[in-house]
Amino acid sequence: MARASQTRTRLRTAARRTGAVSLAGAAAGAVGLGYAAGIEARWFALRRATVPVLPPGHDPLRVLHLSDLHLTPSQGRKRAWVRSLAELEPDLVVNTGDNLAHLDAVPAVLDAFSGLLDVPGVFVLGSNDYFAPSLRNPVRYLLPDDGQRNVHTRRLPHDKLRAGFEGRGWVDLTNRRDALAVNGIRVAFAGVDDPHLGYDDLAAVAGPADPSADLRMGVTHAPYLRVLDQFAGDGYETILAGHTHGGQLRLPVAGALVTNCDIDTGRAKGLHRHPAKAPAGAPGTSWLHVSAGLGTSPYAPVRFCCRPEATLLTFTARPGFVAASAVS
Repeated sequence: MARASQTRTRLRTAARRTGAVSLAGAAAGAVGLGYAAGIEARWFALRRATVPVLPPGHDPLRVLHLSDLHLTPSQGRKRAWVRSLAELEPDLVVNTGDNLAHLDAVPAVLDAFSGLLDVPGVFVLGSNDYFAPSLRNPVRYLLPDDGQRNVHTRRLPHDKLRAGFEGRGWVDLTNRRDALAVNGIRVAFAGVDDPHLGYDDLAAVAGPADPSADLRMGVTHAPYLRVLDQFAGDGYETILAGHTHGGQLRLPVAGALVTNCDIDTGRAKGLHRHPAKAPAGAPGTSWLHVSAGLGTSPYAPVRFCCRPEATLLTFTARPGFVAASAVS
């Protein structure tokens, strides 16, 4: 009887400990979710990086890279923060898409960019400029790409967004090449429509980048390798992209778990190199900057170890490189 009583006591003790551990785990999970949704997802960061690509003798060119706002009309704090970026007085703005997250968001986006629309700019669109977000199982985001795309929800007013940008002078790089003169620096661009939806027309922008330009830049929403390879092989020294959200939920040591495209997780955000797959004597590697973006889907409004961001890139004469750093 004494042994049975001791056994029951041990089982009750073990059950209490298990319950306590479960409760602690649930509490920690709730705290982590509260931080990811209530703090970090709204903790905007300005990042800076210096990229040595201009010919000798040129003054620096300051380029503000914005991506993945996923803006809804109610997000006043995000809109105000983006509006404040005009105080940086960049020379050029590059917008790599996914601006919208609501059918009525175009006026809010144009308001957020109001001062920046006075600055020369270029843009491409992303899948979330075309199709409204929808509630999905978040586990699918962590699984291998099954090829399914969100193309069955309501169409967003991307034409109004495009008209708003172009009406203020920004250049649409949807499957086309163009050039701008900015502060005495001639920049040649090639841009594609969203590769995540398969809308990119690489043949339309194929061919050697303009050799007379001072700087050559490829612009895409999603950094799929087929696009990066062509831009690098064609001689674009810089490539700007978004889409990945930097992984959105990152581990402190391991970093990003997914990129939502075929680029490796080590380049889910920030400034990196991309080698050109081209014959000997062709252009070498390109500087690739992937923005972690400023927003999330309204159905998954969380970030962890991956603050929402904009980046001020300073293009300088070769050589020299300074790694990116965060600024509150």
